[in-house]
Formats: sequence, C-alpha cells, structure tokens
Amino acid sequence: MINGYAVHGQSRKAMELFAQINGLVKEHGHVPQTELVLHDLDEATKEKALAVHSEKLAVSFGLISTPPGTIIKIVKNLRACSD
Repeated sequence: MINGYAVHGQSRKAMELFAQINGLVKEHGHVPQTELVLHDLDEATKEKALAVHSEKLAVSFGLISTPPGTIIKIVKNLRACSD
C-alpha cells in the first residue's frame, strides 16, 4: 500500500480498519497537531492530511495481515511527523 494509492488487494480492508482506529483515537481525546501542516489549508483538510500518514496505514495493514498478538514493527528512515 502506498500512501494515497490503493494498489494492494487488501487496501479496502486496511482502510476500513484505519478509519475505525482513527475514530477511536479521536474519541479518546487525540487532537491532531494541524500546525505541523505547512500548506495553506482549512483545518479539516489539515486533519485529513495528518490522518493518512504511510506509517499509520502500515500499522493497519499489519493488523489485518498478522495473527492477533503479533508484534508489528514499522520502520521509516525519513523524518516522521510528530502527530
């Protein structure tokens, strides 16, 4: 899965889980750090941009692809957003 593209056969399932997780995180008080988005966008668009980081999508894909209890390790060699 590539951020912004649905190229994997399980993309839909991963995105559904991703949406559920984002909803739960918001319900538990997470407030996206929209000041980290440097583009001139409205707040809702900034929140959406922060929500779809490739690392977060990788976690969702790992959760649907591995048995419960499996350790999922996501490694990215670029600066990761603190959100």
